[in-house]
Amino acid sequence: MKAAITLFEEQGYEQTTVAEIAERAGLTKRTFFRYFSDKREVLFRGSEELESVWLEGMAGAPPEASPLAVVAAGLDPVAELFAERLSFARIRAAIIAGNPELKERELIKLQTLAGAIEAALVARGAPANAATLAAQAGVTVFHVTFGRWVQQDDPGAFRALVDESLEELRAVTAA
Repeated sequence: MKAAITLFEEQGYEQTTVAEIAERAGLTKRTFFRYFSDKREVLFRGSEELESVWLEGMAGAPPEASPLAVVAAGLDPVAELFAERLSFARIRAAIIAGNPELKERELIKLQTLAGAIEAALVARGAPANAATLAAQAGVTVFHVTFGRWVQQDDPGAFRALVDESLEELRAVTAA
């Protein structure tokens, strides 16, 4: 992953080949493909971990919590997960922002995450529509927070930015 990110930064995502990534990492192309289906997946490798951590956090929410409160509880461990990843996240965000194919892939991954969150909420007994709204709102809060987080310099600020985004969401929906 480090080799790929470095090459993406040095010469651009589009110009970087799997062969170059493998060579820089001291691997063969074949070995690269044991870990990643293509070079895009280098940038999206943590999606499963993000989903798992978020869902585990939701599982710890009190049974009486509202769907949005359950989703927000899942963001606590997500914030911890991201605390050590600011430099990588910043580079990753810039690479994705510069490539329409990667932006599309990012949106697909976010929708997959929203679907998993929605299913977990329904399994907890939330009404389907409330689960959909809370899941979509939570993923939007995450996405907006992430964008704000990579623009600043405090690796530990993710949680505070989540709280700010949740408050702003509540304010805009209160009317």
